[in-house]
Amino acid sequence: VQLQASGGGLVQSGGSRRLSCTASGSDASIVNMGWDRQGPGAQRELIAWKMNSGRTYYADSVKGRFVVSRDNAKNTVDLQMNSLKPEDTAVYYCYVTIEGGSNYWGPGTLVTVSS
Repeated sequence: VQLQASGGGLVQSGGSRRLSCTASGSDASIVNMGWDRQGPGAQRELIAWKMNSGRTYYADSVKGRFVVSRDNAKNTVDLQMNSLKPEDTAVYYCYVTIEGGSNYWGPGTLVTVSS
């Protein structure tokens, strides 16, 4: 399974940014797609996912500011990030969970929020 994310870059504090990710190459059905991130000197953090059913999860650190959306037919997942803070600076990784429970991650895209 291959994943390719885009949309990273430099954004000012309080601004918005949209990340997109497309998955391809899976023989098994995708059941969940989401995002995690790793900031400088920080542990990797799961921040948002959306299942095929529409059920979503958000980490407390992004709840109310980030919105995860999917196009199941296109195997894409987007992350709309609003009210960005310097502490949101991180490499953002999209991932998929396929039937059977295996997870796959993309190479990551860097988001830098300037104060």
